[in-house]
Parts: sequence; C-alpha cells; structure tokens
Amino acid sequence: MNNKITEKLFKLTAHRTNVRTEFTAGLTVFMTMLYVLIVVPGMLEEGGIPKGPVTIAVILMTGIITIIMGLYSNRPFALAPGLGSVAFLSVTLVVSEGIPWQVGMGMVFISGVLFVLFTILGLRQLIVKVMPPAIKLSIGAGVGLFIALIGFRNAGLVVASEDANSLQLGDIGSPNAILALIGFMIMSVLLARNVRGHLLIGIVIVTLIGIPMGVTKLPDSVFSLPQSIAPVAFKLDIMEALKISYFPFMLAFFVPDFFSSLGTMLGVASKGDMLDKNGDLPNIDKPFSVDAGGTVLGSLFSVPVMSTYVESAAGVEAGGRTGLTSVTTGILFLLTLFITPLIMIIPTEATAPALILVGLTMLSSVKNINFADVTESLPAFMTIVITIFTFNFGNGIAAGIIIYVVVKSLSGRFREVHWGLYIVMIPLIIYFITLAE
Repeated sequence: MNNKITEKLFKLTAHRTNVRTEFTAGLTVFMTMLYVLIVVPGMLEEGGIPKGPVTIAVILMTGIITIIMGLYSNRPFALAPGLGSVAFLSVTLVVSEGIPWQVGMGMVFISGVLFVLFTILGLRQLIVKVMPPAIKLSIGAGVGLFIALIGFRNAGLVVASEDANSLQLGDIGSPNAILALIGFMIMSVLLARNVRGHLLIGIVIVTLIGIPMGVTKLPDSVFSLPQSIAPVAFKLDIMEALKISYFPFMLAFFVPDFFSSLGTMLGVASKGDMLDKNGDLPNIDKPFSVDAGGTVLGSLFSVPVMSTYVESAAGVEAGGRTGLTSVTTGILFLLTLFITPLIMIIPTEATAPALILVGLTMLSSVKNINFADVTESLPAFMTIVITIFTFNFGNGIAAGIIIYVVVKSLSGRFREVHWGLYIVMIPLIIYFITLAE
C-alpha cells in the first residue's frame, strides 16, 4: 500500500507509528486469534450448524468486519464471534433448551439491531460517559487478567477441576506445557531487552521448536479451496425469535456483549494510551457502529455475535495504534480461505505465552484507583474479580456498576452517582435475575 495513501487513511505520523509497525501488530493479532478458526466452528457444530460452511462464514465475517473496523474507526480493534455468545447459542439454546439454531440466529439478529439503535440514539456513548472512573480504571486490569487466564488455559498450565469446582495446576511436565513455558521465557527475555515485535518473534520461534517436540503438526498440503456457505447463509428465523418467552434469552445475548465490547475497547485503548483524561475513548461511536453492524451482518451467515476481541491488546503491545493494524489482521484472515492448512500449524502453546505477557502489561491502570475510599475501590475490585471468576468481563462490569450505585447510595453519597446509572442498573439487575433462574 502506498505510503501517501496509508498516511491519509490512518494518520500514522499523528499516532507516532509507521507502516512496518502496524503490519507487525496486525500479524501479531492474527496469530494470537487463529484459535478462533478451530474453536468457534467446533462449538457451532455441537449446535447442529454444518462445520465446513460455517468455518468459511466465520473467516469471511472476521476478515471483512475487522477491515471495516480499521477503515471506518481507525482503531486497532479486531472482531470475531464472541466465545460466550457461541457457547450460549450452541449449548444453552440448542442442546439444553432444544431451540433450533436458526431461531437462535434470529435472536442474534434482533440483538444486533438493538445494538445499532442504541448506537444511533447515542445510548451506548451515554453509558460510557456516566460510567464511574473507578469502573473504567478497573476494566483494563480485568481484561488483562482475563487475557492471562486464557493464556494459562491454552498452555495447559491450569485446568478446570470438576471435583474441586475450581482451577488447578495442569500437567506441567507434558510437551505442550513445556513448550508454552519455553515460549514464555523467550518472550519475557525479548520484552526485558526491549526487542520490537517480541511477541511475534516468540510465536514463530516456539512454533518451530514445537516441530521436533511433536506439538506443532505439519500439514499434508499448503493450499485448500473454500467450501460454499450456502448451507448456512440466510437461514435465520427472525419471526420465531420474536416470541415473548424468548426475551430472557435475548437479554442474555444483549447485556454481556454490550459490556464485553465496551470493556474490551476501553481496556485495549488504555493499553495504547488512547483514552482521554476522563477515561473515555474519543469517537467511540465509530467502533460501536462497526461492532453493532457486524453482529447484524454475521447473523445473516449463521455467525453469532461479532465482538471486539481482547487479543487486540497483543497488537497494541506490538506497537499498533491505528486501523492499519486491523486492516492487516482482516486481510490475513481472508487469506486463510486458501492457505488454511499452512496457517493452522501454529499451536495454541505458541500464542498462549503472548497472551499471558499482554495480561501483565495491562495491570498498571489499577494504580490510579482510590483504594482509600471503599466506595470507589470495592466496585473496582468486584469488577475485576467477577470478570475472572465468571470468565466474562461483561458480568464483571455489570456487577461493578450495580455495586457502585448501591454502596454510594447507602453510604449517603448518592449525589456522587450520575442519575443515568440508576436507569442503567435496572436491566442489569434483571439480567442477573435471569441468569439465576
């Protein structure tokens, strides 16, 4: 791409970056998000959606919408189907409730339309403005620990214990865990020595080391032709999804994605010093619009709620500051349509250490929280821990807002609470009640 064109589109100089750095950042995000192409289609298949066609649909939606995000918002955010929404659709709606996946996609469509309306009416931006500074400051740390937990899990360093109903140490003597630990040490040393592109360099080195260890699986071929998406295109059932009895399910799609996208954007932006003095992201309506529109478009091709991914922080850590990072990531995803076997050799053990280190670098925001004031520190603390304990930062932000309003009000400091938060709290309480039923 011509340097004059990239400068005009992305204002690289103003953001103190360059084409090479943005390309490296985009490649880093792409490599840390590759697991999406394995995990999401596999989960959707459990819900009865044809795996081959939906894999192509996921690649197309991830690539196209991420490119649109870069071009329209000029922010280094990458989007893909939210894992929470994917699991909710496949496991809760289809497997547990017996609701056809076509109806579930209708719910996703309606949820996306609501996102669009909220964005056009300025309600999403208003919620960002009235959100307490303590919650905003805690989001970055919550997202950081969330990313680190994903890294530890993908590396096999921690596993879920059904007996203890908690996490426990994994088999750290396995080749997979050993490879991840080697990668962690390599990337940590590169970071300590201020080597640019340390995450990307580490991922490549670990992938190569994984070959003789038997973790990196070499493909039988390099190229492949994409399947038709006809079996999953325009199969959603909107009219059936409008049943009143499905309202709680609709809320379960809407609330977590609303706050998850918000949390990711603010968390990733704070990592790249993109927030203003009030902790807000300037022109946040643009990434919100892409996020909302992406959900609507994705539902037409049986791809659940498109959400801004926390792995975008890996690109920011690599120096990405503009939409050129997103455009690079999106193009690389589209290229996987033809070279999927080659791309898929990168093991999760190679990307897991990168996520852990990114999590580390996002914890610094907590230093600005006023821990001397419990009405500020308690909501911030609960935002972080509920994010980790429930593995959902949409839950964390929602709980933090409720606790902030309640603690401030019962402490006689209700004047410090913006009136808009009392309104926001109502659907959040309904959401948690729905979860408990």
